[in-house]
Order: sequence, then structure tokens, then C-alpha cells
Amino acid sequence: MPEAANYGILAMVPLTITLVLAFWKKDAVFALFIGCIAGVMILGMDPAFGFSALAEEALGNEDFIWILLIQVFIGIMIAFFMKAGVVKAFAELIAGKVKSPRGVKFATWFIGLFTIDDYMSPLLRGVVMRPLTDEMHIPREKLAFILDSTCSSVCTIMPFMAWGAYVAGLVADLGGPVTSSDQGVSVYISSIPFNFYALLMVLITLLSALEILPDFGPMRTAEKRARETGKVLRDGAVPMVGTELEELQKGSDSSVAPNVLFDFLVPIAILVASAIVTYVTKGGVKILECFIITVIYMTIELCVRRVFKSVTDLVNTAVQGMKSVMSATLILALAYCINTITKSMGAADFILEITAGWMTPALFLTVTFVVGAVISFFTGSSWGTFAICIPLAVPMAYSFTGNQLGILVYAAVGAVVSGGLFGDHCSPVSDTTVLSSLGSACDHIDHVRTQLPYAFLAAAVSMFLWIVVALIG
Repeated sequence: MPEAANYGILAMVPLTITLVLAFWKKDAVFALFIGCIAGVMILGMDPAFGFSALAEEALGNEDFIWILLIQVFIGIMIAFFMKAGVVKAFAELIAGKVKSPRGVKFATWFIGLFTIDDYMSPLLRGVVMRPLTDEMHIPREKLAFILDSTCSSVCTIMPFMAWGAYVAGLVADLGGPVTSSDQGVSVYISSIPFNFYALLMVLITLLSALEILPDFGPMRTAEKRARETGKVLRDGAVPMVGTELEELQKGSDSSVAPNVLFDFLVPIAILVASAIVTYVTKGGVKILECFIITVIYMTIELCVRRVFKSVTDLVNTAVQGMKSVMSATLILALAYCINTITKSMGAADFILEITAGWMTPALFLTVTFVVGAVISFFTGSSWGTFAICIPLAVPMAYSFTGNQLGILVYAAVGAVVSGGLFGDHCSPVSDTTVLSSLGSACDHIDHVRTQLPYAFLAAAVSMFLWIVVALIG
């Protein structure tokens, strides 16, 4: 691939093509692939050799391999659940306690306050709650929305998570009145009340789950379809979890009765306990290792209970689980590719250049959010957005406050974090958006389409609040 350069407005073409095709044709894989081909051609490369070089650069890194392995082990874990027939048994057990769609949606939202990991949260809750939401005729789009909106948002308002430490480190590296990581953490904690987008998304999701906030936009259509026809997916939808898992559940061996405690609750407890232990001992949640430990336990336990009749049966079930996440894997791989394209073409630099002239003290916070939101939407990376925008927004806030800490500085950090979250929620090339579609077994583009109006509502209210803060601060 060519070295990174600023291609101006051409840098926006690959992802623009991707977005138009995605919403038009409702096929994420096709849209992402065409966007990648367009990108390599703009870079002056042959489509075949260019795409090959792009894939080698984008996918030959530890980040992609890490999240790929997470998806693989998630697929295996779910396949083991299905083989044991325990997901259905657990759903029947909970169904006796949760009597309404409102109760199921609220439970999904509430659990999200405690599964505070941006990868574990949508996957774990999706596995647990999907049978219940299907039983209550709640559309998969609504489940994906609840998973996604209480995922990264919760992570950013919990200062002890990796998100807070990362942003605190970026702030501390800038110098000025912040001279240590501890001070950076204090700045981040002070910025949480100004992280309006995250706070509003958590609130909006709660009001939607409780059916206090009426559904609107494409979500209203999805809710009406599920309520009147019982179809949790629209006709023609392509769910992110393949039919292999449904086949496993239908073909599970009924001679071995499901054991909700050992087949389901203990694995979930091991997963959560592993996350807590690794967070305490390793300084961060080692999510891949948590899933590997859980799968190892399930392999031993299901073999002992004779759910697996042979090694072949075990391997075939694991392979079925891997196949079931193939759609998510393709989308994720292509998302990494197009993110590499936009970075190589200087898309973030172009966005910053065209928005530099907007900056006034009164609009500072709103413009900061808008710039971060656009960058994160077109790159699918919230952390990448933080790395770009914190060194720009925070020094500018210092210039307005006389190089002193104050409300405007805290609000600037909150606006940057909110901007990164917007793309994290809405971009079809964001990994957490993909994982929410995977956890809910929803059509990926349907998830993006139905969630966007709620994200725009939160963004609009947030921008108004930042204008007020800027005028006061």
C-alpha cells in the first residue's frame, strides 16, 4: 500500500460508496467490498493486486487476529450451548419470571450496566436474552439497539475501565496544567458529566425499553412487524449468526437432559469471574482468554456428561460454531480493509481541515463533537478518534481558559469522547456495531438503519447542551 497522504475530498469516496450501497442494497459484505475496490483504484492500484495488498496490510496485525479469535470462540461457545439444548431451557426458566416484552427489554438494558466490556457486553447479553426477546416477539433490531447503546456508552462513564485510562493518558501526554496520569484520570472523571451523548443514549435506551419513549423511524416499522406477524427479522434479512446454530439446537441429543446450572450458569460465571480476575491482576480485561477458559470448561463438562458422544461430534459442533460467525468475520475483515484505505488517503486530516474555519468559542464544544463524530463514523474507530481529537481539542480549550483546568476543558474531553462514541454506535464498519449485530443475530444493515434515528436524537440534544455549557463556561 502507498504511504499515507492527503487525497482531499477523494479520501471520502470509498466509504461514501460503501454507505450508499449498504443502505441501498442492504448487503454489508457487497458494499464494503466495492468500497475497498474503489479505494485501491483511487490509489492508482490494480483492483486484484491492490486488494490483495490491502488485505495483507489491514488483516496481518494482532488487533484483527485478536478480535477474529474472539468471534471464533464466541461461535464455539454458543454452538456448545445449542448442542446441550441449554439456551432454550434457560429461556423457558426465565420466561416464567419475566412476563412481558417490557420486562425482557428492561432486563437486557439492566444487565448491560454490569457487563462493562465493549466486546463481552453485546455478545454475552445477546446469547442470554435473544431466546427471550424472540419469544416475546421483540424484533432483533430492538435487541441490537439495546445491546449496542448500553455497551461502549457504559464503558465511557465508568472511569476505572480501559477507556478512561486511555483518554487520561492522552490528556496527560499533552502537558500544560496536567502533568501526571493521576491528574489525567481526575480530568477524565470530571469530564463524565459532560459526556452528554453517552449519558443520553443510556437514558434513551432505558425509556425505549420501558416503552415510555415511543418508537420512531425504521424501528417503529420493525416493532410493528414483530408484534403483528411474529417475525423478529424482516423478510430477506441476513442475520449475523448463521443457520448452523439453529440446526444444532434442532438436532441436539434429547437423551441427555439440559443442565442449566452446569451447562449454562457455571460457564457464564466462569466468563465473568475470569474477566474480573484478569482486570485486577493484568490491569485490563483479557476477553479472548476469558472465552478460551470458558470453552475449555464446557468441552470437559459436556464430554463428561456425554453430550458429546465422540471426538468427531465435539469437533463437528465446534466447526458449526465457527461457520455460524462467518458472516460477521467477513464484515469485520472488510471493515478493517476500508478503515486502512481511509487512513491511507488522509480522510481524518481532510475532515479536520474543512472544519477548522468553524471554530468559535461559542461553538467550540459542538464543533469538537461534530468533528469527532464524523471521523469516528468514517473510520469506525472511537479510540482512533480520541487519539486524533484530544491533542487538538484540549489545547484549544486551554487557550480559552488561560491554560487552566476548568469546565470548558472537562467539557472538551467529554465532547471528544461523545464524538468517538457516535461513530462507534452508528458506523457499519465499527467493530462494536458488528458485534452487536452478531450478539443479537440481526441483519447488520438493519441494525444500523434502525439505530441511527435514536443516535441523531441524542446527538442533537447533546449539541444544544454543549452550546449552553460553552456560553456559561
